[in-house]
Amino acid sequence: GKRHSGRHLNRRRAADRKLRSTLQTKATKSAKRRAKKHAGKEARRARDINHKISKHIVAEAQRTAHGIALEDLSGVRERARLKKPQRTTLHSWSFHQLGEFIAYKAKRAGIPVVHVDPAYTSRECSKCHHIEKANRPSQAVFACRSCGFAEHADRNASRNIGHRGWYLWVRGAESQAPALTLIA
Repeated sequence: GKRHSGRHLNRRRAADRKLRSTLQTKATKSAKRRAKKHAGKEARRARDINHKISKHIVAEAQRTAHGIALEDLSGVRERARLKKPQRTTLHSWSFHQLGEFIAYKAKRAGIPVVHVDPAYTSRECSKCHHIEKANRPSQAVFACRSCGFAEHADRNASRNIGHRGWYLWVRGAESQAPALTLIA
């Protein structure tokens, strides 16, 4: 099937937002009708993408005989301090739905799921575990101030989520219950 890149998705969602905004500023009956129709289309597209992402994640976990560690992002929208474009992206995506789809499909496939504490996953070094705000000089870059380890920030954060998931698993904290989650 067709793979969706993050860049492609973000462009499409930006176009959707622009159209939604244009239709909302027009107060005509036809604009309201079009806006309603468009909202349904947007929701169906997001649901379809969440299905594809969750299916791919569960299939990969099955193929590699791994469990899935997800960040428990309850209240992330309230806590996040982001610039407006990132805020819009965060607020308009259905993380809860994605988490539910992953948990449901993983349970059906017999794959264990653990939900980990998201605190400092993006600021912690996955090699020496030093936590510092300055470890993230930019959105994409992680560079540890303690040991000098550097790599893409998302990859570093996902390693931390993996470590925490493994630790919880070893302690017997498997959870199949869907929570408000996101895979990093």
